[in-house]
Formats: sequence, structure tokens, C-alpha cells
Amino acid sequence: MAEQHPIEGVMSTTMQKIKEMVDVNTIIGDPVTTPDGTTIIPVSKVTFGFASGGSDLPTSSPKQTFGGGGGAGVTIQPLAFLVVHQGDVKLLQIATSSNTADKIVNAVPDVIDKISDAIAKGKESSVKKPAPEHPQA
Repeated sequence: MAEQHPIEGVMSTTMQKIKEMVDVNTIIGDPVTTPDGTTIIPVSKVTFGFASGGSDLPTSSPKQTFGGGGGAGVTIQPLAFLVVHQGDVKLLQIATSSNTADKIVNAVPDVIDKISDAIAKGKESSVKKPAPEHPQA
């Protein structure tokens, strides 16, 4: 069996640490029950990324040729709360962010609808209508 390259250990450790930080309970939080019986469940968006890298460098000792490192970042953004009260379930959204990328993504369906409407109107107007008949006097 081939010996494991040191970068595999760096990557494995980085991923394991991310798993320890983020789990399903981070996205759908633990329910909180109020004294009146209302249950509130937080819902969040989790974004994470990681990078690992390394290099085999020539040294005087062949056992010490690898240098490497890894890092990770996690962002947790609350999005909404599920509120359950007397059998009714409501989704209470937190105010949307002013992130430009989010605005673009949210605008895509409207833009597609407008383009589709414009194309449909263009096809309708390009169909030639018969000229009205004029009685000759």
C-alpha cells in the first residue's frame, strides 16, 4: 500500500475541524419553547470554504521535505424563524441583506419573465395582419 502524502493529513484535519464547527443543527437550530407553548426554530444559512496547500522542498534531511498548511472560514447568517403556535406554522423572515449578489439572484426570475413577455410581444407584432378592406366609391 502506498504511503499517504502529508497534504492528505492537512486536508483531512481541516475538513474534520469544519465538521466539528458546522452540523445540521447549525442550519436548523434547536427549538425553543416559550411559556405559552409557542415553539421557535431558528433557520440559518451557512457558508464555508477551506484551502490546503503544501510543497516538497529540498532540504539537508530527506525526511523533512514537506511544508504545508490549511485554513478554513465559516459564515453563519440567520435567515428566518419557524414559529409553531397552536398547530399553526409561520415563517418569519429576517430582513434581507443588501448584498449585491443576493439582489441579482433574487431579480433573475423577474428579468426572465420580462424578457419572455417582450419576446412574446415581438412575435405577436411580427405576424402580419391582413389590411382592412376599403369599399371603393
